[in-house]
Amino acid sequence: MFERITPEQAGVSSEAILNYIKTLEENNLNTHSLILARGNNIISETHYAPFCRNFKHRMYSVSKSFVGIAIGLLVDEGKMSLDDKFVSYFPEYVTDENCDAELAEMTIRDTLTMSTCQTALGYWFYSNTDDRLKLYFHQKHKYFSQTIWEYDSPVSYMLGAIVERITGKPFLDYMKDRFLSDIGFSDDAYCVKCPGGHSFADSGVMCTTYDLLLFARFVMNNGSWNGKQYMSADYVKEATAYQVANDHYGAVSYKTFGYGYQIWKSYDDGFCFLGMGDQLAICDRAHDFIMVITSDNQGNPHSRFLIFHDLYNNIIRKLSDKPLPENKAAFDALCKHESTRVLNFAKPLFDTSFGKEISEKTYTLCENPMKIEKFRIDFDDCGGTLYYTNATGDKQLKFGYGHNEFQKFPEDGYSDMTAGKPCPGNKYECAVSANFLEAKKFHIKVQAIDKYFGILDMVFSFKDTRVTVKMEKTAEAFFDEYQGIALGKSE
Repeated sequence: MFERITPEQAGVSSEAILNYIKTLEENNLNTHSLILARGNNIISETHYAPFCRNFKHRMYSVSKSFVGIAIGLLVDEGKMSLDDKFVSYFPEYVTDENCDAELAEMTIRDTLTMSTCQTALGYWFYSNTDDRLKLYFHQKHKYFSQTIWEYDSPVSYMLGAIVERITGKPFLDYMKDRFLSDIGFSDDAYCVKCPGGHSFADSGVMCTTYDLLLFARFVMNNGSWNGKQYMSADYVKEATAYQVANDHYGAVSYKTFGYGYQIWKSYDDGFCFLGMGDQLAICDRAHDFIMVITSDNQGNPHSRFLIFHDLYNNIIRKLSDKPLPENKAAFDALCKHESTRVLNFAKPLFDTSFGKEISEKTYTLCENPMKIEKFRIDFDDCGGTLYYTNATGDKQLKFGYGHNEFQKFPEDGYSDMTAGKPCPGNKYECAVSANFLEAKKFHIKVQAIDKYFGILDMVFSFKDTRVTVKMEKTAEAFFDEYQGIALGKSE
């Protein structure tokens, strides 16, 4: 479907594309991959090693937009209606005691637009449930349905479960059968599951960045591909249109232009799919332009604004309807930059000379939330190793200066194919780098790069024989034992 052409052929300069990529990097964004396309042509594609075109990346809440389209496919088949009552698909969970009157009135259309009665479920990962579906029916309403938009991630999960109950298969497999396989979507793409067996439809789709581009193009095409109409164009138009207001204060930002059916409106009447950590598909109909990006910018409050703002102001709104003169030097520079990218790492700020003073010293810590008893850091010219003992035993973590060291994070039992379920023996792949933030303040950055993404920052601040250790994580339901402050001193 997609062929590579020069940006100039698509009406934008190679220099502008390169400047955009460098802007994201200079602002220290943790980008994993980035593809820009106009029409049926790719004008730039970058993967930050070890990420590559075939890597199945967690798409987080972009998954919701897949669900919104899956619902449309079932409507086309006459197997459901947008006016159906939501609770009608879960009769075994609905009783007089647990079915709030407002929940009973809520329709499928209300759930698609997140105009629900917003049952406040909290952080379901820590509910210790064996069936996530049950949780939705044990809360009281917050709003009257159809009256207020509020982000309701659990209802997207419930919509995915409805698809699976009707079709008898994982919702992504159903979509493959209907159109995804025909458009070139990866056969081995899948979705992580939740307790109870249904797909983690609000967050768990695992596919490539190129797959996401194909899906975005399908939606931009209003459900058609190579001249074949796979689903109702009217439904797709409704799904990507302004259905409800999702801002009540007049703010202007990437996510305040209204909401469709599990799809966000964007600048200039465009639309987008948004996922935690900056998994994004930004679709501009006016210029027939799509950008898809995967990242892990969890905890960064500025990253998404930067991605959108610079994309629209420096690329999309400057696209020409006619080709530009070719610029071989600029295009070659862009291609070279694209082919030499590596995953972001902690940038050197201070020299590492202090490392020699503390290298191989053991520090004993007072009682602390991380339950770390002691640690030692051995430094070498290229990085080093953190050795520590916590509640689960002796651990070691290699780190690099000016590069990442790739390894399994030394904590056992994190979730695997079923989110929220401990998996004995499972360890996450991670990338670890380090720098000195000050002359005597050492920082280790851990990036989980597995089915689950997350960032852990460890800071060791030294004063004579004493040390303050601060650990902070930005990750969904893991790295939990690595949060807090500890005080200690050398033995």
